Amino acid sequence: MKTTLLFIFPVFLFFNSSYAEQPDDSANDVSEPHQKFDPARDAKRDIQNAVSQARKSHKRILLDVGGEWCIWCHRLDSLFHQNKDLAEYLNKHYVVVKINVSQENDNHELLSKYPKVAGYPHLFVLERDGKLLYSQDTGELENPKNDPIKGHDKKKVFTFLKKWAR
Repeated sequence: MKTTLLFIFPVFLFFNSSYAEQPDDSANDVSEPHQKFDPARDAKRDIQNAVSQARKSHKRILLDVGGEWCIWCHRLDSLFHQNKDLAEYLNKHYVVVKINVSQENDNHELLSKYPKVAGYPHLFVLERDGKLLYSQDTGELENPKNDPIKGHDKKKVFTFLKKWAR
């Protein structure tokens, strides 16, 4: 029995993770925990889909710009994953789109339409029609440098989201 489970579990994980990483035509949704920054995604199409979804749902759009290589991007994702209230607020008020920046795909053409980014992750708030409302350097949302917990401050992130929510 143990041998069968040891074989089936890795096979399940392989197929489950392979399925989850396949790009699709829908905009990324925060309801799927820890969405990845995927260089294979069509960021322009993801934003178009987000605009359509935001118009229907009367939400704003949050572009989360970063990459899988970025430890601070993972720390911000973890903040949402570990704080259900924060994740629920984000999902209720925003359509989230992860925009990959990496050697495989830097999305330079798309991102050239937005203000220059100093570091990652970076957040852009768009109106439901896709118009840029605000550019947020997430370094300002981090815990103080001397804090033993390296990551983003929940209260600062919540304040930012509430300020720009509809």
